[in-house]
Amino acid sequence: MAKKKNVSEDIKEEVLETEETTEETTEEIIEEAVEAEEVTESPEFSEVDKLKNECAEINDKFIRLQAEFLNFKKRTEKEKSNLYKFANEKLFVDLLPLMDNMERALASTENGSDGIIDGLKMIKKSLDELFIKNDVHPIEAIGQEFDPELHHAVMSDESDDHEAEHVIEEFQKGYKLNDKVIRHSMVKVSK
Repeated sequence: MAKKKNVSEDIKEEVLETEETTEETTEEIIEEAVEAEEVTESPEFSEVDKLKNECAEINDKFIRLQAEFLNFKKRTEKEKSNLYKFANEKLFVDLLPLMDNMERALASTENGSDGIIDGLKMIKKSLDELFIKNDVHPIEAIGQEFDPELHHAVMSDESDDHEAEHVIEEFQKGYKLNDKVIRHSMVKVSK
């Protein structure tokens, strides 16, 4: 019986050792699986990634907003510059008929009284100075090649004395304000 007890105790010890080894192996496998899961799907890593993505999105929005603001600033500066540059346009458009009438009066009174002619010449000179001071210049037309951006053709005529598509007569002067045409020259063009 003693032998049976020894054998039974030996078997019991082996079973216990096997159970302990199995438990240790199971625990090691579980730990390894948990560690592998933490490395691949760690909440810390996904939170960091989320924060990095949010930071990148906010940075992108900031850069775009800054670029939009700079474009807005440039556009408003240009508009403001043009506003100052062409603020007098209406005034000079309204003065153009006065200038035209002065030129017509001078042309028609060349044989008339010297006092009237001298007065008209002084007024014309003052208007010319006012125009030049405010960067309003007449458009050269006679003898120039016809340019639809500068000239308004109201007539055309065949001419042997002039090249084709050139201005041969000016009916009404055109004017520019700071290189912007405020009135086209009314002209006759050669064919």
